[in-house]
Amino acid sequence: MGSYEELISYFEDQLSKQAFGYQPGELYAPINYTIRLGGKRIRPILTLISCELFGGKKEEALSQAIAIELFHNFTLIHDDIMDNAPIRRGEETVFKKWNANIAILSGDTLFALAYQYAQQARIDILPETLSVFSKTAIEVCEGQQFDLNYENSNNVSVEAYIEMIRLKTAVLFGASLKIGALVGGAKIEDANSLYDFGINIGLGFQLKDDLLDTFGDEEVFGKKTGGDIISNKKTFLYLKALELADDQTKAELIELYNTNKLSDQDKTQRVKEIFTELGVDQSANSLIDTYYMEGMKKLDTISISEASKDILRDVAHRMIDREK
Repeated sequence: MGSYEELISYFEDQLSKQAFGYQPGELYAPINYTIRLGGKRIRPILTLISCELFGGKKEEALSQAIAIELFHNFTLIHDDIMDNAPIRRGEETVFKKWNANIAILSGDTLFALAYQYAQQARIDILPETLSVFSKTAIEVCEGQQFDLNYENSNNVSVEAYIEMIRLKTAVLFGASLKIGALVGGAKIEDANSLYDFGINIGLGFQLKDDLLDTFGDEEVFGKKTGGDIISNKKTFLYLKALELADDQTKAELIELYNTNKLSDQDKTQRVKEIFTELGVDQSANSLIDTYYMEGMKKLDTISISEASKDILRDVAHRMIDREK
C-alpha cells in the first residue's frame, strides 16, 4: 500500500493528464482553472486508500477518485456564487474571474464530467457505485439548501446544524471511502462501516473548520480569521453560544449578527470574547473528539489488519488535528 504522500503525488500526476474539453473556451477554461487551483485532495485520496485496503490497486479506483474530486469542485464553484465569495484557495473564484452565468455552466459541466468518470467502474459494482454517488450528490445539495435556509433564521438548533454539515460535508467523505472499498472488493458490511467512519471524521473536519475560522493562527491558517463572524454564518460556535448564554448575552449576540453598528474588527473581537467567555471553543473541541472516537470505533469493526488501518488513522488525524 502506498503512503499518503505517494498517493497524493500519484493522483496529482494522473489528474494533470486529464483533458477537460477545449471548446467553447469560456466553458472549459474555468474548469481547468478550478482543477489547477489544487486543494487538499483528501476525498479522492480516501478513495484510493480504501481501494488498496481491501487488496485493490490504486489504478483501479482512479476514475472514481477523479469523479469525487470533480464533483467536489463543482460544489465549490456553485457555493462561491451563492456565498458571493471572491476568493478561493487564494485566487479569484470562477464567477468573479468570469461571471455567474459562466460559473453555473462550468459547474454543471463538471458535475456531468464527474458522472462520466464514476460510471467507469466495473460492471459488477457499477449499480452500487452510481447509487452511492447519486445519493451523495442529492444529500450535498440538500445540505447546501439547509445552509441557505439558516442564514435568515434565528431558530436554528445545534442538532439541525450538525445534520446540515453531515449532508453538506460529511457524506462526501463517507462516499469517497465506500466507493473505493467497493472497487477494492470489500464486503458490503465493511464498505458501510468505512462509510460511517467517513461520516464521523467528516463531521469533525467541518467543526475544526468552524474553530479555525474564528480562533486559528492567521499566519498558519493562511487567511484572515473571523470570516464566518463577519458574514453572520451560524456555525456551531454561534449556535452553542446561544444555547449557553444568559438572556442578556444572547440578545447581544443576536444583535451583533443582525446589525452593522460595529466595524468588522470590533464585531469580530466582541463575538470572540463572548465565545471564549462561554467556552464554546472547548465545546467544539470536545465534540470533535467525540466524532473522532466514534470514527475509530467504526474503523475497529472492519475486517482488515490493524497495520492496514494505520493509514486511515493518520488521515483522520490530519483532518481533525490541524491548524489550517
